Amino acid sequence: MNYDHLLALATPRGVFEHCTGQSPLPEHGYCVDDVARALIVIARDPLAPPEVDPLADICLDFLDEAQQADGSIINRQSFDGVWSGEADLRDHWGRALWAWGTVIGRSSNLDRIERSVGAFGLSGARRSPYLRSMAHAALGAAEYLRLFPTNTAALELLADARDMMVGSQDASIPWPESRLTYANAVIPQVVIAAGLHLDESDTLDQGLEMLDWLTRLQTPDGHLSPIGNAGWAPGDPLPAFDQQPLEVAHLVDACLTAFEATSDTRWLDIGRRGAMWFYGVNDVGVWMHDPRTGAGFDGLTAKGYNPNCGAESTLAYLSAVGQLSNSLDSMSVH
Repeated sequence: MNYDHLLALATPRGVFEHCTGQSPLPEHGYCVDDVARALIVIARDPLAPPEVDPLADICLDFLDEAQQADGSIINRQSFDGVWSGEADLRDHWGRALWAWGTVIGRSSNLDRIERSVGAFGLSGARRSPYLRSMAHAALGAAEYLRLFPTNTAALELLADARDMMVGSQDASIPWPESRLTYANAVIPQVVIAAGLHLDESDTLDQGLEMLDWLTRLQTPDGHLSPIGNAGWAPGDPLPAFDQQPLEVAHLVDACLTAFEATSDTRWLDIGRRGAMWFYGVNDVGVWMHDPRTGAGFDGLTAKGYNPNCGAESTLAYLSAVGQLSNSLDSMSVH
């Protein structure tokens, strides 16, 4: 795990969102989306180097400032610390809950756990009308349940998210939407997690069916070919571009959740394809990260990679490779 580029994006205030090449663009400021992702990556890495550890507290401070008294969250802050936009319950709300839940479920730092429990309790009492916002929040609930498996608030949030995702709007695909859009693998991952934590075998089976369909759709020739940024519906051509590292990271996470639920190593094999996408096993055959710095490239086009290395893509790379490595290391120990 090479954190050099992530540390180059970090300041005592947060994590810069955008770059030109690998040069941060301070004028674009910070956002909860990326700060939450950074906290998740750090909390999930048991071997994070000492120089990375202080960034976890910076991220927690940022999320604390973003959280409002009613549990809603403001997403954006300028370079000089001015918050902008309305507090609401969109994706950044869900990602903040995912981050707090991950600290609770994975961190060994008691102060960070205590802070995250309080923050999760406030925002986790709210419900978003947006499917992916609820999906990200539910991932946080599932992480929370690793440490507190009977926590009522986390179980209720996970159940409410499940209710938005089971069933299908289109009989031709096992999916709760008529069109795939973004962060698609979070949907089956939440359904699988709900089946596990709520002890619902039918829900678990439905989540596994959804993930199986999604992985087959995105591995037509053996290697991973994720849905492009324009989305996909039945009849649309594949492969499609631009392909986003975020899609790959979410697919790896979902496959590892499926492996945790089933012990079926097929899911690890698909997770490996996700990690190898960053190493050139993709539709264009180009590496999607810089091994010298740990920077992730912003997207895969039909002609090659986008050389900009923003926080989202860098964290997607670190997440996918780190999570797969952690799972394989755990298997070798046991």
